[in-house]
Amino acid sequence: MSNKHTLKLLRKYGAEGTNGTITFEGEHICHTIELPDRNNIKRISCIPIGQYKLEKIRYQRHGEQIGIPHVLNREGILIHAANNAKDELLGCIAPVISLTGEGQGTESGKALAKLKALVYCLWDMGDEVYLSIR
Repeated sequence: MSNKHTLKLLRKYGAEGTNGTITFEGEHICHTIELPDRNNIKRISCIPIGQYKLEKIRYQRHGEQIGIPHVLNREGILIHAANNAKDELLGCIAPVISLTGEGQGTESGKALAKLKALVYCLWDMGDEVYLSIR
């Protein structure tokens, strides 16, 4: 039987963007940046709070990504690299090493690599991984 693991994303909302922190079993993994909360409107809002099952999604252009498939009224939501939510995100979540402003951060590629290593390790054991956003 597969185990369930939950990554916790604690958010702080701002007018210019949503910042957060992902922890796993109490340990800090990375910070996150997202678009501001605009009632889950496609392409301009972060996704609603809740618990989401993460799934591996393969794209021709971007290769394998961590997907968040079951978001109400949304599709194609991913966790991918970006350092500026307004310029680079359409509702997805971007991991960053440090936060530099609302919806802005640094070294996203590095943070994504760290997060992917953890999630893929759990998947490779045949386990399920969830993201709890609050």
